[in-house]
Amino acid sequence: MSRRYPETPIVAVGVLLLDDDGRVLLIQRARPPNVGRWTVPGGGVEVGETLEEAAARELREETGLTCTLGPVVEILDRVMRDADGRVEYHYVILDLLGSAPRGTLAAASDCADARWVALDELAGYDTTDGLEPVLRRAHAIRTSNAAQPYRHTER
Repeated sequence: MSRRYPETPIVAVGVLLLDDDGRVLLIQRARPPNVGRWTVPGGGVEVGETLEEAAARELREETGLTCTLGPVVEILDRVMRDADGRVEYHYVILDLLGSAPRGTLAAASDCADARWVALDELAGYDTTDGLEPVLRRAHAIRTSNAAQPYRHTER
């Protein structure tokens, strides 16, 4: 199925990866939509993958890193319309918290760049819409002992 002008929404994942210093991993998009903007690693869920498997694969493909995943921090409906009002892109994105990064960071796949950024430096980056609040929410979840959402997978 084409990602541009899809017949149905595309289920996708994002990885809100925080290191022990409270920095977040950002990637710069090299492909549409949002070319050149900074966001978190992620992409479409493939048939047969769990959310966590898709998130781990996307993180590894885009940055060379692995991490511990969970819980879900946000569910985002991203609907982007063209100049005529037609739905050009439609994603349902589940952003997972990532911690304990492992590996050597290297931008790959569809990323133009990848780097660790302090939360207080996010304003200096042209990020995708609504990214900063979700990153701050991820940081708050990581540093608290709040109850986590229930997660269940049936295969």
